[in-house]
Amino acid sequence: MEYTSGQFARLMGISLDTLRYYEKEKLIIPNRKENNHRIYTDNDISWMQFIKRLKDTGMPIKEIRKYSQLRSEGSTTMSERMNMLVSHRYSLDQKIKQLEEHRGKLDEKIEYYKKQLEQ
Repeated sequence: MEYTSGQFARLMGISLDTLRYYEKEKLIIPNRKENNHRIYTDNDISWMQFIKRLKDTGMPIKEIRKYSQLRSEGSTTMSERMNMLVSHRYSLDQKIKQLEEHRGKLDEKIEYYKKQLEQ
């Protein structure tokens, strides 16, 4: 299926300004119709969902741009892309561990207050 810029932005839950920014950063490169209007496909939807996931997990735009560039170069960059994702996953695991520690300390404090209020 094909989508206009507006349709694509709505489907992705992003603004047109954000879409243009991603295009400027070369994260997504839409096809063009004969009249030079941008057109997006279901493949672009899958790719944008992955971009959003990387962003939501804290990968900097600079790294996403590098990943996107490697992706556009084809299968010869698979190893490098995998290494980037493994590294990002490690970083994400460390953040999750830290957040779990913070949650544990908050739970301790909440329990303390509950006991104090019961007395």
